[in-house]
Amino acid sequence: MSAHTSSRHRILRGALTVGLATGMSGVLIGCSDSGSSAAKTSAEQSTSADGRLADLAQKAADGGSLGVIVRVDRGKGSPVEIVRQAAWTKDDHRIAADDQFRVGSNTKTVTATLVLQQVAAGRIGLDDPVEKWLPGLVKGGEGITVRMLLNHTSGLGDFLLTPEFLPSLTGREQRTWRPEDLLAITPEQDPPSGPGEKYSYSNANYVALGLILEKATGNSLAKLIERKITKPLGMKDSFLATNADWPTGKQHVTGYEPDAERLKDILSPTVDLPEGVGFAGPERPDNNIDTASIDPSWSWAAGAMVSTAQDWQRFLTALMSGELLPEAQMKQMRTTVAAPEEGGGYGLGLMKVNTPCGTVWGHTGGLPGYSSEIYTDASGHRSVAVLTSTNFGIKEKTAATADKALVEAASCQMLGKPLPSESPRRAK
Repeated sequence: MSAHTSSRHRILRGALTVGLATGMSGVLIGCSDSGSSAAKTSAEQSTSADGRLADLAQKAADGGSLGVIVRVDRGKGSPVEIVRQAAWTKDDHRIAADDQFRVGSNTKTVTATLVLQQVAAGRIGLDDPVEKWLPGLVKGGEGITVRMLLNHTSGLGDFLLTPEFLPSLTGREQRTWRPEDLLAITPEQDPPSGPGEKYSYSNANYVALGLILEKATGNSLAKLIERKITKPLGMKDSFLATNADWPTGKQHVTGYEPDAERLKDILSPTVDLPEGVGFAGPERPDNNIDTASIDPSWSWAAGAMVSTAQDWQRFLTALMSGELLPEAQMKQMRTTVAAPEEGGGYGLGLMKVNTPCGTVWGHTGGLPGYSSEIYTDASGHRSVAVLTSTNFGIKEKTAATADKALVEAASCQMLGKPLPSESPRRAK
């Protein structure tokens, strides 16, 4: 899920290996020399773009991302799958493109989809006050609507970096958090903001939505996800995590975070961490910590899903192409409020992101050791996933620069546009 500690401060991304599959077949058929030549040129351009993307992925991995999976599906031919990782991480695990990873706040799009399905069925109203569903659980709930929870305009703060919760985030404290407990420690926004006044990302919004879903349907969130999303779409490698365990018989990405000293420096513009506060886990080279055993279940409806690049792209393309929601609810989902820190706008569990090559739709995600950006085009025909095996680690300057270049290049390739270095620079 996302731990937005400042501009794009997610908490996830994840994955790695070494392989490159292009979407071009080895057979070019033309009825004339000029047609054959054009097809050959197109193939060469595609291969060149794939190679450049692979180079950017390796640069990102070596620059601090540690492990990277890039998957580009243009809606025809074979998807491009690129996996790169820093050399020392191969001793822990040689990652494959279909490894499972924690998708963090991408989960919010699933939660929002489930809510909107109930809206379409007439069981939940977007303008229902939260107090109607969760009496006494959300401060100011009588003035907050379901819509405000979905688009982060509720006025609620975030529990993520509070003193009560930080030990669980870092894995130093083994505690089972009930959604009600997380809502109880959720602070006011700083500075305070009234319901509906402005966008401010908060995981508490989606914790509340999970409770509303369970109350409205009489089913657990995990069961709803299985019945309404993963099973119908054939997402066999996706589920809502309820503990730190990974499924047996399936490979998963090993996630890493900076050690306490590096972490303090990274977060210093946002929060003053006490000396020695850092992630729990085995020490690894270059002042990193293995965070794969930290329990993500607290993130629940806001970010606890495990998936793969292919599975999540299947979900997003199904959603954006109209398979999961009626047209009226898709229109509501795409209606955004201004969210400059997300690169564009935020709808109902869905980000609108402006890239150098055009607008994409999807979400970002982050948990300790895992960060991701997964998008489609407006039609849901094409999709892209960039998954990285660190979250806080890509906040460091060199890593952030390389990561941004990779995400922009992958998004442009998905849209079929020239890569950023071949395009006019964006206006500041």
